[in-house]
Amino acid sequence: MAPVDVAKLSEEDMSKYDWISLRQDMDALLPIETLSQKFIRKFSENPYVPIGAAATTAALGYGLWSFKNGKKQMSQYMMRTRVAAQGFTVLALVLGIAMGAKKK
Repeated sequence: MAPVDVAKLSEEDMSKYDWISLRQDMDALLPIETLSQKFIRKFSENPYVPIGAAATTAALGYGLWSFKNGKKQMSQYMMRTRVAAQGFTVLALVLGIAMGAKKK
């Protein structure tokens, strides 16, 4: 589909493209943020979720490394730690959503 030049559209044609003006209005209202700015904003709103995700990843990585090196007891312990870290992350996420809903 070819791009539409909004400046060359008549009033009648413009009614067909209401979504263009809606998009322009939305862009003017909403701030545009980069991925890193969004991460920083989300981290400051609920810092426990990324911390829990990092703990989950660390436990999984060390548990897999232990399993590879034949340390079965440590591997089993790290898999249990991973489950606990995942539970912490889910709990932090649910609490963050509840607190956000309570603010609004």
